[in-house]
Amino acid sequence: MSCVEALNQPRSKTPSGLPVLLVVSVALVDSKGHILLAQRPEGKSMAGLWEFPGGKLQDGETPEFALCRELEEELGIEARECCFAPLGFTSHSYEDFHLVMPLYVCRMWKGEPKALEGQNLAWVKPNDLAKYDMPPADIPLIYQIQDRL
Repeated sequence: MSCVEALNQPRSKTPSGLPVLLVVSVALVDSKGHILLAQRPEGKSMAGLWEFPGGKLQDGETPEFALCRELEEELGIEARECCFAPLGFTSHSYEDFHLVMPLYVCRMWKGEPKALEGQNLAWVKPNDLAKYDMPPADIPLIYQIQDRL
């Protein structure tokens, strides 16, 4: 059914009953135009998959503040809220929750990214992002990055 056809139908309610989880992510872009990916370490859900740095928002945090905190905790780098520009987002249902994840771009930070949580890191050309095995929710972000950067 097309969107036009759907608009002419009574609205159906299909609540999934899943909790909505808000996670924020960032495409860190270096001076060569490469984007940083982190591989989820053993012991975490989706271990071995590659993702954009970021994480869950804590109570009272803005997405930008959460990114500052996550980048410091995971990579040992310092960024400011004004360094992040919205780039896109993804919305995806997993078995136990529905994920909503805004993606920001950041080109300025202080320090050199280091793997502080046992993850592997890789600087990747935008056109090579699809070569990395990622969680299903991250896949649409690849194309948003390629279209916009």
